[in-house]
Amino acid sequence: MANVMEIYQLLPKTNCKECGKSTCMAFAVDLLARKVTADDCPPLVKEDKYKANYEKLSEMFSSVANVSETGLIVHAEKCTGCGNCVVACPVDVAADPHGAGSGKAPTTDKVIFKVVDGVVTANNVQECRRFGENKILCVACIDTCPTKAIEFV
Repeated sequence: MANVMEIYQLLPKTNCKECGKSTCMAFAVDLLARKVTADDCPPLVKEDKYKANYEKLSEMFSSVANVSETGLIVHAEKCTGCGNCVVACPVDVAADPHGAGSGKAPTTDKVIFKVVDGVVTANNVQECRRFGENKILCVACIDTCPTKAIEFV
């Protein structure tokens, strides 16, 4: 996933305010936060000279349409099914110490990460340490993913 500067570079950079934001940078921040879409930038949609950038932004955000409430995204196209995230996730280890915690397949449905058909799936995301009133910035799954298939937005 791109960062805010990469998104900003694809915008018109005219600060026209047609989108309702004060600057294109503010729009980029809101686009990254999923508060707006590329379609909310009139020049990007209407002007032919921005067509390629509009298509890049649309493609960039279409792959993350189903972001969980924790901001967790698993990019299936990047995942090799290695299972590093399953073993590294402290919630998985606590919920299933003899399965996920020992490097074996999870033996319970209480875990967040599972490898299904060679790709990691995220379940029970409400149990993620990044969710709820006592949330913390846990990055165990991200740090152990060799293909960067997991991210939080």
